[in-house]
Amino acid sequence: SKAGKFKPWILWMCAPVAISSFLIYQSAFATSPLWFRVLWLTVTYILWGSIFYTSINIPYGSMASAISREPGDRQSLSTYRTMGATLAGVVIGAGVPLIVYDTETVGGVAVSVLNGERFTLVAGGLSLLSVVAYLICYTLTTERVIPEANQDKVRSRGAMDMLREALKNRALISIICASVVMLLAQLTLQQMANYIFPNYYKNPAAMSVSTLAMLLGMSIAAGVAKPLAERFGKAEISAASNLCAAGICLLLFFLRPSSVWVYVALSFVSWLGLGVFSMVSWALITDVIDYSELKNGVREDGSIYALYSFARKLGQAASSGLVGILLSLIGYSDTTQFDERVLNGIFNISTLLPALGFLLLSIILWLWYPLNKRTVNENVKRLKALHEKQES
Repeated sequence: SKAGKFKPWILWMCAPVAISSFLIYQSAFATSPLWFRVLWLTVTYILWGSIFYTSINIPYGSMASAISREPGDRQSLSTYRTMGATLAGVVIGAGVPLIVYDTETVGGVAVSVLNGERFTLVAGGLSLLSVVAYLICYTLTTERVIPEANQDKVRSRGAMDMLREALKNRALISIICASVVMLLAQLTLQQMANYIFPNYYKNPAAMSVSTLAMLLGMSIAAGVAKPLAERFGKAEISAASNLCAAGICLLLFFLRPSSVWVYVALSFVSWLGLGVFSMVSWALITDVIDYSELKNGVREDGSIYALYSFARKLGQAASSGLVGILLSLIGYSDTTQFDERVLNGIFNISTLLPALGFLLLSIILWLWYPLNKRTVNENVKRLKALHEKQES
């Protein structure tokens, strides 16, 4: 349309995604029969996550390659997107509990109790804010890169054709594998924080400090990612930073510091290394889209981003399942959670699994992913010349 290829989806879907999100958090149904609550959550979560959020997330992510052809611009978009998501998560994680919990005395002990009605109101308020944010994004965004050629070829290609070519696309498959491995490492660190601090170190308060350290690491990564990417290349700095993160996790495994603050300080370096890749990850996928256009003669931003997004969902699910399996293997339970054998197992999972993930991520980006700095710059020049020729 005149607004672009991707922007209209944001306009059409902003209200449905906000409404479906709000419907999930209905405290009025707390006393309803269990079958109804399960059915309600199943339907509303599928409506939100699998349909409406997907229909706005894929165009939103794909739009980065349509906003600018310049690698520096795309890196800025990737950085701001990642930092926006990180800051939003911190605000929600730290701010919402202050609003939705009441303090009550039970058996002479002060406990925090969730206020369901207030939680529903907060969910509604945030849903309205999301619509405002989407509309601002729609209004202030311009799609400058509009492919004109090969539209007949696009229309003639079916889903299986695209999937077959995707499986032959070394850049796409390698960046998907890299992202899945990254999620396994990142989410393992986050999930195991619920065990390493209260169980192994017996210091739950340190978990909040660790979260702030994570935010600090991400913030520093946001500041250095673009200049480093311009100097050395996105894939190159990601491989180096994650190799450093793997080394830190291995150091923690062998050092096994008795001080929780030493653990937090060293973990901060790991978050810094992971943060560099997080800041450039969305720019990497736009490089893959360019590469695929040169390789196949068709620009398929949405299709490529959809495959990438789906693979990330699988990575998130795999991480949750893997942590649960490993905790079961070490014998973790309510009665054994402070046994020495279980505590050692918790520490091993918290350090060795992320170390393996960081190391694999570095190897994939260094040896398998084909789009180094020189190749990306050449692809940008070739596409720019091609598009200028088509426009003329």
